[in-house]
Amino acid sequence: MLTLDGSFGEGGGQILRTALALSAITGQPTRIEHIRAGRKNPGLRPQHLTAVRAAAAICRAKLEGDELNSQTLTFIPGGPTRPGKYTFDVVEAAQGGSAGSVGLVLQTVFLPLAFEKGISHLTIRGGTHVPWAPSVSYLNHVFLPILARMGVRAQIELIRWGFYPAGGGEIQVQIKGKETALHPIQLTSRGKLHRVWGTAAVMNLPAQIPQRMAARARNVLAEADIQAQIEPCRLRGAGPGAGIFLFAEYESVDGDITAGFTTYGSKGLPSERVAEAACNDLLLHHRSGAPVDPHLADQLVLPMIMAEGTSQVTTSQISRHLLTNGWVAQQFLPRDLDIREKQKAAGMIIAKGVEHD
Repeated sequence: MLTLDGSFGEGGGQILRTALALSAITGQPTRIEHIRAGRKNPGLRPQHLTAVRAAAAICRAKLEGDELNSQTLTFIPGGPTRPGKYTFDVVEAAQGGSAGSVGLVLQTVFLPLAFEKGISHLTIRGGTHVPWAPSVSYLNHVFLPILARMGVRAQIELIRWGFYPAGGGEIQVQIKGKETALHPIQLTSRGKLHRVWGTAAVMNLPAQIPQRMAARARNVLAEADIQAQIEPCRLRGAGPGAGIFLFAEYESVDGDITAGFTTYGSKGLPSERVAEAACNDLLLHHRSGAPVDPHLADQLVLPMIMAEGTSQVTTSQISRHLLTNGWVAQQFLPRDLDIREKQKAAGMIIAKGVEHD
C-alpha cells in the first residue's frame, strides 16, 4: 500500500486525480490522507468523489472513504483498466446540482483508458467551463493536439455548456486505447505567432456582455500589435455564467502548438476587466518565448513519464501545481523527472520515461 499525504505542496485535488490515474495504470494500491486539508472546504467535493468512482469503475477498484468531505481514501485496483462505455455525472455525487468540472473527471480516467487496447465512450455531466479547471475548449484546442502527437487518439464533443455554479453541461468522449508506450515530445522552442482567436461567451445574460468582452480583448491585444479574432457568443443553459477563452497558435518544429488562457466573470466584475485579465495572461506567455503554457505543462507530466525515451518541454511558468504533480508521479514511477527554472518564472521539464528495449 502506497500512502500519500494529500496536503503536500499545492495540496489540492490534483494529488488525488494523479494518484488515482497512476494507481489504475500500475495496479498499485493507494491510500491518500489529508485530502485537500488546507482548502476552505476540505476533503472530497462532488467532482473529486465523481473522479474517485470513475477511476474505480474502469478498474473495478475496492474503495474505502469514498464519501463527500472525506479526507482519507483507500483505492485498491481490482484488475487492469477495462475500456468500454461509461457515464459519470457529478450531480449524482453532489446529491443535487453541481458545476464540478467534467474536465477534471476526464483527466483522472483519460490516460488509464488510453493505455488499454480498445475504444472507450464516455458521457460526463457537470461543469464544462468552470474556474480552477481546464475548460472543454482548452482540452480540445490545447491538450488533445499534443496528446495526438504523442500517439493518443481522442475526441471530445461538447453537447451542452455548463458554467459555475449551476453546471448542467455534458460532453461525449471517445478514446482509442493503445498497448504501446507514448512517443516522447520535444517542445523547447517556438516560432512565429500564427494567429490568436477565441470566444467571449455568456449564458442567460444580456448580449452586450460578450460583445464588450470581445471588443476589449481585441483592443488590448491590438495595442500589443496582435490582431485577434474573438467572437461573442450567447448561450442558454442551467444558470448564468460568463467567460472569455483565448488561444494563441505558434509555429514549432514538429507542428503548431497552441496556448490557452481563460478568465471567468463574476458578479460586480466589469466585462472589460474580465477580458483584460485573460489578455494579460496571454501577453505574459507570449513575451516569455516559451512554447508551453503553465496549465499544459502541468497536464503533460504524466504523458511524459509514460512515454518511451526522453521528453523535454519549456514552459512560461513553473507553477506549484506542476511541482506537486511531479512529486506524485515519482511516488509511483521511479523515473527521472527534472523540473528546473531557467529564467525568471520560466522553466524546463525533462522526463526520462520508459526505457527502450
